[in-house]
Parts: sequence; C-alpha cells; structure tokens
Amino acid sequence: MSKTRQTIGRFLLTGPLILASAGVATAACYADYKAKQDDPLQLHYGVIALSEEACENERAAASEVAERIASEGWMLLNVVSTFEESGLEERQESAGEFYLRF
Repeated sequence: MSKTRQTIGRFLLTGPLILASAGVATAACYADYKAKQDDPLQLHYGVIALSEEACENERAAASEVAERIASEGWMLLNVVSTFEESGLEERQESAGEFYLRF
C-alpha cells in the first residue's frame, strides 16, 4: 500500500473521532441558581453561562456563580443544576431579567 493511501486511510479512521471530541470540548454549559440581597430582602432565580472547568465540578460552578453575581451585590443561595444549551429555552421565562445577565 502506498504511503498516500495509508495516510488517507488513517485520516478516514481518526478524522471523525477528532471532530467528535472537538464538539464535546466546546459544548456550552450553563447553571441555574437562586440568589438574594439583604436590606431589603430580594430574591432571584437566574441562568448563567459557565466556564468549561466550572461545569465539570459542582463546587467550582458554585464558586464561579457566586463571584460573578457578587459584582452587583447578590449572594448565592444555591446552584440548582448545571445543563447544556438544550436546557436554556425552558428556563428563560422563569429567569426573566436574570437570564444570562452575568
């Protein structure tokens, strides 16, 4: 078998695997959370985009959300869940003004 045919054969076998793994690495990740402010007490439910690292670890997700919402004086109560882009639409109405705000 010629060297060119071997190279093409290898690409045909490994190319789809490389493309598939690239798609997984760039998959969007989000969290929905509950937060509060004191004096006067205010509560909100929100949806936020997460970094890839935070999506893979519950503690990192909570830390990232808490840090980002603190910029406007909010305190994280809890991260409800983490999810992929397919879960965005069903949460948009509930999150209202806090949908992808931070």
